[in-house]
Amino acid sequence: MAILPSIKGPQDVKALNKEDLPELAKEIRQEILEVTSENGGHVGPNLGVVELTIMLHRHFNTPEDRFIFDVSHQGYVHKLLTGRQGEKFRKLRHSDGYCGFLTRDESEHDCFGAGHAGTALSAAVGMATARDLNGTPEHVVAIIGDAALTCGITMEALNNIKSSCKKLIVILNDNKWSIAPNVGAIPTYLNELITNPVYNRFHQDVESFLNSVPGGKAIKKFGKKVKQEAKDFLIDQNPSLFEKYGLRYIGPIDGHDMDLMDQYLQFAKESDEPVILHTLTTKGKGFDVAMGDPEKWHGTSPFCLSNGKAKSGKVSAPPAYQDVFGKALVDFAKADKSVVGITGAMPSGTGMKHLADEVPGQYFDVGIAEEHAVLFAAGLATSNIKPVVAIYSTFLQRAIDQIMHDVALQKLDVMFCMDRAGLSPNDGPTHHGLFDISYLRAVPNVVVMQPKDEDELVDMMKTGLDHKGPSFIRYPRGSGVGVPMKDEPEAIEIGKSEVLREGDDIIIWALGTMVQDAFKLANKISAEQGLSVGVVNARFAKPIDTTQLFKDANHARLIVTMEDHVRKGGFGSAVLEELQDEGIMTPVVRLGWPDKFVAHGSSGSDLRAANGLSPQDMENDILKRYRALPVQTAETSDTSVPFPSGK
Repeated sequence: MAILPSIKGPQDVKALNKEDLPELAKEIRQEILEVTSENGGHVGPNLGVVELTIMLHRHFNTPEDRFIFDVSHQGYVHKLLTGRQGEKFRKLRHSDGYCGFLTRDESEHDCFGAGHAGTALSAAVGMATARDLNGTPEHVVAIIGDAALTCGITMEALNNIKSSCKKLIVILNDNKWSIAPNVGAIPTYLNELITNPVYNRFHQDVESFLNSVPGGKAIKKFGKKVKQEAKDFLIDQNPSLFEKYGLRYIGPIDGHDMDLMDQYLQFAKESDEPVILHTLTTKGKGFDVAMGDPEKWHGTSPFCLSNGKAKSGKVSAPPAYQDVFGKALVDFAKADKSVVGITGAMPSGTGMKHLADEVPGQYFDVGIAEEHAVLFAAGLATSNIKPVVAIYSTFLQRAIDQIMHDVALQKLDVMFCMDRAGLSPNDGPTHHGLFDISYLRAVPNVVVMQPKDEDELVDMMKTGLDHKGPSFIRYPRGSGVGVPMKDEPEAIEIGKSEVLREGDDIIIWALGTMVQDAFKLANKISAEQGLSVGVVNARFAKPIDTTQLFKDANHARLIVTMEDHVRKGGFGSAVLEELQDEGIMTPVVRLGWPDKFVAHGSSGSDLRAANGLSPQDMENDILKRYRALPVQTAETSDTSVPFPSGK
């Protein structure tokens, strides 16, 4: 009889016999594989934490006790053990299904939501300190990956643990990977802890001794103390890095050995000081294909369970924007040795892997450290290097201070390529790139571009590399339009739009991916309503082509803006500001995302329909506003009525 269906909450995990746990782990892995094979998702991270999560729920009592998962993409097991089985889990990452990350709105067992790396430890320190201030008894457990230690915010939190809270349990889930292989000094340090042969031999000898002598269990604490002192002596004769920060270091131990985890979690639970339990796990455990290629299986699209091969997608789909970017960057780097690429642990997701493979001397992966990536680029730019920083739109939010203070203020020649600008449907609000225009428009000295297709993307890359000063290119996740590519890219005049279709009644100013939608709307409205509708490929969100904009606003009766971005502070807002500053009162309809965090969903079309942005919704909004305009007569044919004062 299957065990997993009987698990309605953590109390059922505790009630199981110890002998049932391996079967539970096996069933959880099978359930995760079946669901992700249909929906896609984070396969490797979740398969790697099955035993660890089971044992956490055996020892602690959520929601009273607090589990804070870093990134929380490895939270599928936690969901299954906290009453979230069934149809909604089967629709994971899709409309009407559970989110692929942890969110406070979804369950009382999710005490802190996340989607970006490095947040768990700071939040846990805050919760543990609040517990101490409130005088309550709950345990606070932060589950962080080894890659979180490359995040500056994690190191800041480490620096404050001892002075902020009395007790805290940190689980360091060490699988030697974030998405790509971890880089830098911290992973090297952890590897030294793991591989030191003298310490490991001593560690095993002590375990054997304690398990063989009478009363061994009674001297467990003494044994742990002996091992700790031996470790301090054998590894450079100094306390570990973590103990310098005031945490008692325990480990490394096998995170898949539930008997061993049982012992060490009990010790951590009883400790009266902050502790860090260093567990070793295998990303993708239980699925040979995922274990053989951890980077690919960090997160995947739907796949065949039998062999791990991707399920067939669109026939002859155009290349993905990230690959167009990556291959073009290789060409630019080969032609100019001063061009270098920088990414933050996302070589495949950003397309930077092409550069790593073909021109490795001009490629840098700084780990999950976006702030450092931007400042590193700024330093390079001071010495005649042309850095290209490829970071997802939502991840770049973390480095806004460095963009403003260190790059833009000094007018340094850094080009930023922001993948996943716009929707990332299955991933949800932590990954939708819907805010970058807003947070960049306020920064002086910057150029912000978005291409209508993949050929224009390469033109914009040339534009950014030629430009003196910071430049930003935003482009979406997924396939391009499928246009022919020019043999040689052509730089675009900064701030110059492209008129694609003339119009007299309505002119649609569309940015990036919305250009295709604008054409469809223009054709439909023209055919069905008999109106003359023009289309402009805006190209630039900053600076806007005001020469063309003012011309259009003085000519047409209605201006429409379309963007895959929030309306508040976005491209449409910029158009409104320019018209107001010029004293032009031509009405503007802004089509974009509402002022809220957009949920996850099965597809972009599902999310658009749910937020009033379906093709029919957009057409209705345009026609409603157009029909509300005053009836035009010979006396009122000039639609661009100036403001009566102030200009």
